[in-house]
Amino acid sequence: MNRAHPHTPHHGAPHDRRQEQGTDGQAEILDLDAEVLAEHIASITAWLPLRTGPRRIVDLGCGTGAGTFALLDRFPDAHVTAVDASAEHLRHLREKARARGVEEHVRTVQADLDHPAWPDLGSPELVWASASMHHMAHPDRTLRTVHDALAPGGLFAVVELAGFPRFLPENAPAERPGLEERCHTASDRFHAEHVPHRGADWGPMLTAAGFTVESERTITVDIDGSRSEAIGRYALGSLRRIRGAAADALSPDDLTALDQLLDTGGPHSILRRDDLTVRTERTVWAARRT
Repeated sequence: MNRAHPHTPHHGAPHDRRQEQGTDGQAEILDLDAEVLAEHIASITAWLPLRTGPRRIVDLGCGTGAGTFALLDRFPDAHVTAVDASAEHLRHLREKARARGVEEHVRTVQADLDHPAWPDLGSPELVWASASMHHMAHPDRTLRTVHDALAPGGLFAVVELAGFPRFLPENAPAERPGLEERCHTASDRFHAEHVPHRGADWGPMLTAAGFTVESERTITVDIDGSRSEAIGRYALGSLRRIRGAAADALSPDDLTALDQLLDTGGPHSILRRDDLTVRTERTVWAARRT
């Protein structure tokens, strides 16, 4: 479990991480999600209604560490327990922690959070779950487990994405205008069946689990592609994942146009475009164990 993002993408990624754990491609897109959306992740950590700086933090479904390192940037004296089902993601996270010189502040735990018996995660003051809750098979049970693990007065931050980011202008590509939106429509149908909690309103579920929801915020992301060369690679990785979910529902002409965008050596490659933007939304719920 991550991001991520991403759905990442995600934060993250809306792909099912349980089907793709440990793949290099997924780790890459999680890292790109963290790089491209770093400013927005930092704004979320700064917004959290914390009463004091947390010393013990748990990052649930940490992926390759976007949330872990954003939280350590915000709370440099804290210790983070990073939990994920993917051994490869956790290895990657530890490497990044060593490179950043914060390995003494990070503990990794490999665990399937859908298993009824969780490992001992201590009694954290803050639990962070970014783009991971919607992957849970039994989210109500997960929420109750988080509630009971938190220190009294502790905060649970749930960050979820509206879906895959959009990158192309509405009239692109020239041969098949609106292609990206049709891909999203097909992908959304696939994920409605396979990831039913994606896009859920977590507020009522948090309340039912015993939390007091103190605040909710939706963050609109709109980043011009000229700000970072990573945005092209982020778009490429995201559209590759959408293709996997949407291909069977696309027309032959749409699939051909999509494959031309994904052909990094071709003249229509998305990496050659200078009109990309990153457009998405993230919603954050801040819930307290009272």
